[in-house]
Amino acid sequence: MSSRCFSFTATRDSCFRYSFSRAGLRSCTTDLGDGTIMHCWVPKTHDHSKLTLLLIHGFGANAMWQFNDLIPKFRNKFNIYVPDLLFFGDSFTSRPDRSETFQAQCVMGLMDAHGVEKMDVMGLSYGGFVAYHMAAQHKERVGRVVLGCSGVSFEEKDMDEGLFRVKSVDEAVSILLPQTPEKVRELVRMTFYKHPPNMPSCFARDFIEAMCTEHRQERKELIQDLHKDRKLSNLPKITQPVLLIWGDHDQVFPLELAHRLKRHIGENAQLVIVKNAGHALNAEKPKELYKHMKSFLIDSLPPPKQADQTCNGQKCD
Repeated sequence: MSSRCFSFTATRDSCFRYSFSRAGLRSCTTDLGDGTIMHCWVPKTHDHSKLTLLLIHGFGANAMWQFNDLIPKFRNKFNIYVPDLLFFGDSFTSRPDRSETFQAQCVMGLMDAHGVEKMDVMGLSYGGFVAYHMAAQHKERVGRVVLGCSGVSFEEKDMDEGLFRVKSVDEAVSILLPQTPEKVRELVRMTFYKHPPNMPSCFARDFIEAMCTEHRQERKELIQDLHKDRKLSNLPKITQPVLLIWGDHDQVFPLELAHRLKRHIGENAQLVIVKNAGHALNAEKPKELYKHMKSFLIDSLPPPKQADQTCNGQKCD
């Protein structure tokens, strides 16, 4: 007989919702048609005198958990948009495409629906794959790009050649989509440099039920598609200014991939390595992440003035 405990996950989720609302954001769901629904946190009022910053989450908990610390720091300078990618939060598609390019198309379709013409983009981990392809597909609309611990440059052969801690895609799925308390602990050990205290099993089960159960098959397919037939020679080169920010002890996407991506992009990319940090840079080193993003996005020259926004047929709370 399994014991259940107070739902820490649900309580924390409610706290984040309150925090996002206090930061001037509202929950909004948009039907893109063709079986695709996208959820996004959007400004309650879009200020046309400000730039727009799009924050794209990685695997794990929903977008609120990953960007709660950043939003209050950037809200005065940017209109902030925080989407849930397909099969996370309240975003879903009935279409079979699982590629990061399709995710990028859907996020841009979402921004179209909100009337946002130009934007800077920040992507964490898997979100960086999506941000990268948004920048490649829409050079005239995406300004500056921040990629946090995002192994966009990895190749299918890297796993066979031992670059990664995991030895197979199935092993990666078992950790990134944990279904047992021990797998949750393994995920934490793999993503943090300084390991937090061991999570009690009832908390771990609660997290699995709330964050790792729905759309598990579709998320597995996202991971599989990311790996299949991946070659650096097929990766387009983006021309926007790019900030690569990486933990020096990243065990998910090793630092070698950061140097590889910087070489691939060329002179438009700068690389910042955060000391004593793992893959969960946003959780482990939020102050350092903000410092480098501020230097890149706020202290540098702004991109062209943002286009006007219109709102078309969204269901907003």
